[in-house]
Amino acid sequence: MESPQPAARTSGPVRGAPHAVTVGADGARVVFLRSTGPHDPAAGLWSFEVDSGEHHRIADPTVLLGTANTASAGNTAGAGITRYATDPAARVAVFVLAGRLFRADLVTGDVIEVPVVGSVTDARPDPTGSRIAYVSDSDADPVGPAGATGGPGGEGPGGDGSVRDGSGKLRVVHPDGRDVLLAGEDGDITWALPDPAAVDFGRNRGYWWSPDGQSILAARADRSRLPRWQYADPARPQRPARSRPYPLCGGPNAEVTLHLLDLDGGWVDVHWDRETYPYLVSVDWSDGGPLITVLRRLQQHGLVLSIDPRTGETQVHAELADPRWVEPIPGTPCHLSDGRVLVGGELAHDGYDARCLFADGTLLTPAALYVRRVVGRLPGRHTSPDLLIEASDGEPSEQHLYRVRTAASSGGLDAVRLTSSPGWHVAAVGGAVLAVGSATLDQPGVRWTICRDDTELGVLRSLAATPAVTPRPTLQRVTDRRLPSGVLYPQSHVAGRRLPVLLEVHGGPGHQQVRAERAAWLARQWWADAGFAVVTVDNRGTPGVAPSFEKVVHRRLADVLLADQVDALTAIAEKHPDLDLGRVAVRGTGFGGWQAGLAALRRPDVFRAAVARDPVTDWALLRSGYAERFLGLPEEGGEIYPHHSLVEVAAEPVTGSDQLRPLLLVHGLADDAVPVAHTLRLSAALLAAGRPHAVLPLATGTDPDAATVLRAELAFVRQALGPLG
Repeated sequence: MESPQPAARTSGPVRGAPHAVTVGADGARVVFLRSTGPHDPAAGLWSFEVDSGEHHRIADPTVLLGTANTASAGNTAGAGITRYATDPAARVAVFVLAGRLFRADLVTGDVIEVPVVGSVTDARPDPTGSRIAYVSDSDADPVGPAGATGGPGGEGPGGDGSVRDGSGKLRVVHPDGRDVLLAGEDGDITWALPDPAAVDFGRNRGYWWSPDGQSILAARADRSRLPRWQYADPARPQRPARSRPYPLCGGPNAEVTLHLLDLDGGWVDVHWDRETYPYLVSVDWSDGGPLITVLRRLQQHGLVLSIDPRTGETQVHAELADPRWVEPIPGTPCHLSDGRVLVGGELAHDGYDARCLFADGTLLTPAALYVRRVVGRLPGRHTSPDLLIEASDGEPSEQHLYRVRTAASSGGLDAVRLTSSPGWHVAAVGGAVLAVGSATLDQPGVRWTICRDDTELGVLRSLAATPAVTPRPTLQRVTDRRLPSGVLYPQSHVAGRRLPVLLEVHGGPGHQQVRAERAAWLARQWWADAGFAVVTVDNRGTPGVAPSFEKVVHRRLADVLLADQVDALTAIAEKHPDLDLGRVAVRGTGFGGWQAGLAALRRPDVFRAAVARDPVTDWALLRSGYAERFLGLPEEGGEIYPHHSLVEVAAEPVTGSDQLRPLLLVHGLADDAVPVAHTLRLSAALLAAGRPHAVLPLATGTDPDAATVLRAELAFVRQALGPLG
């Protein structure tokens, strides 16, 4: 069996593989990140010139930081360039390394460091490429257009450009080198950063340039009402505990406002009913003017609003409503070239069960498509530009690219599939040029091809290592609910030999596990080669099938998810007689860790052991935007939250030895994922009830630790299930 080291690297970009791909608006240039090979963790900035087919390394993080500074920069230098931003034409790129700001001329290849104030995050050039806005954690010159103050603390930048604890102040560097503070305040108020709830809506930024580069639409978040949570590393007791503002389920949220800031110092406040619609879900500012999506706290009703940049007044363009929760489509809303507003929504009447796109209320996509994301625009075959979207059509394990006509036509809806190979396809677009990333079960990694119309112009070279194993999962739909599933055998398996089963449950709402791409099965193959039949099931609640499939879990996640996993196991065993359902273990991380713990506690007749990695222990302790979407408000839910709490289930009396299944709690895989107090509280409940379990605390964030924990998990499962054969 292979070393677990490759299986331990299950998150982040693959070393040496192109990622974070951008295509300039004129289609002349493709920009991407890539390290120099499988042993280099530090990604650099690269370009691909479409006309010549040449690759150019624009920025090498090791050269930019220098040998002497790399050690002092710490782990942020080792990650290399993790994110960048370009002007629309992709002539200029800016990025952050170890808290320092760099500007790259993508035409000449010149890279310069830009002097800044404080440590930098989320730097973005204006649409002309002449100015750079950035968020600083510096406390210098604290002023703010809104003139407010707050308490201590704040969420700000890390040295790699990510958002961490600190204070956020918005600054602009002008062509003459002037560095001007545009907005910033002392206390627990941040500017131009995503507020704590934004992550639950996929919004990872807090400011947006106007198309002419003369003003910025910026978010201000007052987090003074939020409780602060302490995070400590039990494996590193000498490391000081950290705290951060946290929007606790059922408690107060950050107060988020929007402001139009002119570069000359003027500003306009944006007005909407923030008491009724407190969540700022998305922002888009294109030639048609700013558009925002706002949601009520329970997320069952929302508005798409246009903003008048002169007055800050808003106008309703569309209403979004669902008795369960509203799920906006990434890439919407936005203006089409004819002035209509593109909005994502759902059809749930007259027999339809679809996730679709609408332009001013007119349906654009066929009901058979499950639209996942709007990528951008392509030159139209008619009078108006077409849309490029990522969607699924009947097979949720696959994602394809489609060209959608936006021009009105008597011929009905028109969506043409552009990708043919079964697999998972993503894209970036600029002008008529497409960068298509294709991952399939037949090839390792993601292959990025550059094409115009139907002609391939080049390939973004991958320098990643080819995995030593070739997983060959069997993908099929099971039960009367047609649950997507996959089964993976040891590479040396001989038919007729009975195998214990490892059920992998890493998925949750908004996250699929059963995908027709090889990378999704590499880590699972390590477990299979250890002697298991590895089974993965996308229970109801996961995307890709239909809105009703996804949202049936509303306020009853635990019952639906567990019933689907158990029923799927039974159905799969009927098709795969080598699976020994008398020896089943379950393993998951985060939300999947909660599922794994729940499975062992609620269904000990099915599951003989569980590995819960950084599990959600109590839904009442989660962020408000996430937990309340699925379970509602704690004070209105009766027994819903206790029913979903591992701590409450663990404390239930044990009436027989057949209810006792060993549970391994792994804490610390992800930095600050779960406060250690939560894991210890669950352990105390298990101990008090006499339930067998072990706790494995980890020093976070290192590959050797991840490989070590895999071995520990394997030893635990082997001991619980007995000899594997």
